Amino acid sequence: MHMDMKVTPAWTRICDVVDIPRLGSRVLERASGNVAIFRTAQDNVFALLDRCPHKGGALSLGIVHGESVTCPLHAWNIDLASGNAHAPDEGCARRFPVRVEEGAVYVALD
Repeated sequence: MHMDMKVTPAWTRICDVVDIPRLGSRVLERASGNVAIFRTAQDNVFALLDRCPHKGGALSLGIVHGESVTCPLHAWNIDLASGNAHAPDEGCARRFPVRVEEGAVYVALD
């Protein structure tokens, strides 16, 4: 038996891509912090902790544009792929790996 030392993430099926509004988000509620799952105009899907690194605003309530989301509290722009705030702002929202298979969205939550 081959022993692979790399840890494989546990994937959790969240929803179908079409269940996330285009240029919007869907929230997965968790005791350790809600996760916002975003869908771009091109149907790319990203997942971030639903908390702006600035003042903790709910990113899920923000406006998605391109591959960024604008926080509704103080208009910080957060890159959906990396979680990093766009300059001149500094900070990072926790990112979760996402994969889409046959229209279903899976997120590695741990």
